[in-house]
Amino acid sequence: MAEKTLFEKICAKEIPATIVHEDDRCVAFRDISPQAPVHILIIPRKPIPRVGLAEEGDEPLLGHLLLTAAKVARSEGIAETGYRLVINNGPHGGEAVPHLHVHLLGGRQLQWPPG
Repeated sequence: MAEKTLFEKICAKEIPATIVHEDDRCVAFRDISPQAPVHILIIPRKPIPRVGLAEEGDEPLLGHLLLTAAKVARSEGIAETGYRLVINNGPHGGEAVPHLHVHLLGGRQLQWPPG
């Protein structure tokens, strides 16, 4: 059995996190190294290593992650001014933890291009 990822341990409450949303399919918590005033990670409870490895059956879960991000943006008060959603895929995409996650960034003017 493979060792749990950091995010699986957060879902299992084996590692503390500042959780802002939780349901049967995902958990949202504040990033420990925020890149914006609001920086929240939305992760599926199902351990999908990265979006590029999601399967057709994961489509409802992927949609749920995006709808949850919008809900959290509203609860954080950044929905009206705007926010950015980022999903990193693989080493060149900036992936640091091999567990699919959506970054919700906001609370300031974000620049383009991002990287």
